[in-house]
Amino acid sequence: MHNAAFAAAGLDWTYEMLDVSPAELPAAVERLRAPEVAGANVTIPYKQRVMERLDGLDAEAMRAHAVNTITREGARLLGSNTDVAGIRAAIAEVGLNTEGADAVILGGGGSARAAAVALEGAHLTFVSRHPETEDLPGRVIGWADREMPAHVRSADLLLNATPLGRREEMPVRPAALPKHGAVIDLVYVTGGTPLIRKAKSLGLRTADGWVVLLAQGARSFAAWTGREAPLEAMRDTLRS
Repeated sequence: MHNAAFAAAGLDWTYEMLDVSPAELPAAVERLRAPEVAGANVTIPYKQRVMERLDGLDAEAMRAHAVNTITREGARLLGSNTDVAGIRAAIAEVGLNTEGADAVILGGGGSARAAAVALEGAHLTFVSRHPETEDLPGRVIGWADREMPAHVRSADLLLNATPLGRREEMPVRPAALPKHGAVIDLVYVTGGTPLIRKAKSLGLRTADGWVVLLAQGARSFAAWTGREAPLEAMRDTLRS
């Protein structure tokens, strides 16, 4: 997606994947200070760990307490959170008014925190593996909590911010999907995740990770280049 965007913009840039172990993270971040580097994206499990190694954070990264985009400005590395913009695009696609809405967010990591910022004004319930240790802006319950299916069933929005459900499994049982609410899955796979496919079959409003990926990618492109993102080139590449 980004390489297609660079080509469309006439930039001789490349976007490459770096597979970084926890022990390699400090050195990997320092490599981003090189003059030929414009920045980087950050994904699981480093969206929070990387923050202490940066020189500055934008407002949304501070609110989400998570970074998914790093931009080099001179000798400084600045962290931002373009996931928030991506999730807002998905919220707009399902037509949800966040003010006063009841939202259930599956997960407690960086993507869940970005979702909390994007869902400003909503009543939030997080489903986490470690509810007793999480510091999240809302109610936190465990996956085994007996009330969890009822929370999801009555929610205006169910948002999956975990990597669960890439193949045939679903992060929640089909019977526990929202009765009338919307479903957003931040996971993106060709043909839709099992969660999105099931929600569509029930007539629920849905948005998947492809919507989020494009919107956050466009924001990252603009941060690195100072230019408006060539959305059609990026969208066409994702479709292919």
